[in-house]
Amino acid sequence: MSHDAPASNAQAGKTNHERPARGKYWWLRWALIAIAAVVLSAELVLVWDQLAKAWKSLYSANWWWALVAVVAAMASMHSFAQIQRTLLRSAGVRVKQWRSEAAFYAGNALSTTMPGGPVLSATFIYRQQRIWGASPVVASWQLVMSGALQVIGLALLGLAGAFLLGASKNPLSLIFSLGGFIAIILLAQAVATRPELIDGIGVKVLSWFNSVRGKPTDTGQDKWREMLEQLKSVQLSRRDLGEAFGWSLFNWIADVGCLLAACYATGGHPSIAGVTVAYAAARAVGAIPLMPGGLLVVEAVLVPGLVSSGMSLASAISAMLIYRLISWIFIAAIGWVVFFFMFRTEKDIDPDATSTEEAGPQS
Repeated sequence: MSHDAPASNAQAGKTNHERPARGKYWWLRWALIAIAAVVLSAELVLVWDQLAKAWKSLYSANWWWALVAVVAAMASMHSFAQIQRTLLRSAGVRVKQWRSEAAFYAGNALSTTMPGGPVLSATFIYRQQRIWGASPVVASWQLVMSGALQVIGLALLGLAGAFLLGASKNPLSLIFSLGGFIAIILLAQAVATRPELIDGIGVKVLSWFNSVRGKPTDTGQDKWREMLEQLKSVQLSRRDLGEAFGWSLFNWIADVGCLLAACYATGGHPSIAGVTVAYAAARAVGAIPLMPGGLLVVEAVLVPGLVSSGMSLASAISAMLIYRLISWIFIAAIGWVVFFFMFRTEKDIDPDATSTEEAGPQS
């Protein structure tokens, strides 16, 4: 018994020692959620009569327009898969349409309904691309490139809406903005086609970083050049880049169409430019990873934007509810069904480990 007591104490001490320590700002997330809840509660009290009208208008909504919104939301998801297939095809990786769409539906469900969803979604899409045969560099490149095209497309859409609303009095500002977007796209295409163009830049950055860490200046240069060699497998022509960007822009246009159809379903007739600006603003703030799916944040920006586009408050709330039910809940539900039936059994597959084992005997 005398030997058991110290062992028990040691185990207890070990258990206490292994408890993860809270971060310095662990309270910040909960504070923001509490503030959002208080603000939402205050808004509910202030606009309760408008909410009652909004719920009533849902019963009288034109469900043909709601069906149009469903088609637009699914078309938006289709464009995600087309972006991925176009970029992977330029790297020599062929993916069937249904596999790519299934992966994006499942990835969207993870991204919009789980805490830390964007990271889980990116990891999931990366693993799927590795299973399809993409190298680690190509899989990472596709994620970065598609994300960049999405950001540029959303910015261009918001800029076009603001310009149509008359927010920009000087046409030259639009011309310079469009010129900047085109320059970024051409630069990305040049780097993807000729990775050696950034070899010198990468070597200089590595040398500076190594000098800061006190390591030899050539540390990591072999790995850097190995990555550039793998990037040479990406033959991203201007045609492929234009196609990928076209699908990226279509993704946002289709989603705006979903929101516009939701507005028409409630009997509203907002200006298309106003809806576009409201959508771009809501999407931009919705990218803040505070709550899954941009909950509370998207609604807080979208409703005032729809009101400013010419809708009544009750109709704007109804349109927001229809849009979120379709583009978020409905699409996420499809994604979870797809994930359960197609990807649930792939959790134990590690494509990187498989590649390592295959390369082992050859060496």
